[in-house]
Amino acid sequence: MATNVHLTPELERFARECVEGGRYNNMSEVVRSGLRLLQDAEERRRQFQAMLHETLAEADRDGTIEADEVLAEMDRIIDAPTK
Repeated sequence: MATNVHLTPELERFARECVEGGRYNNMSEVVRSGLRLLQDAEERRRQFQAMLHETLAEADRDGTIEADEVLAEMDRIIDAPTK
């Protein structure tokens, strides 16, 4: 499958430096590596958005507690006399 990719001069220079540095055999390997990183980042973004959606649904269902309330309760527990 042939795909033409047009890079900015800066990206092309960077890709060529990667090949010249010996880590990659050719420009295609550099582009594939970059696309894999993008694919991973997009998957992490999708998972994060799903987690946010689940968290918001849980908050709507079960309610929330303000951070100030949690801190005040912690202070009460810490300051309570021990027996």
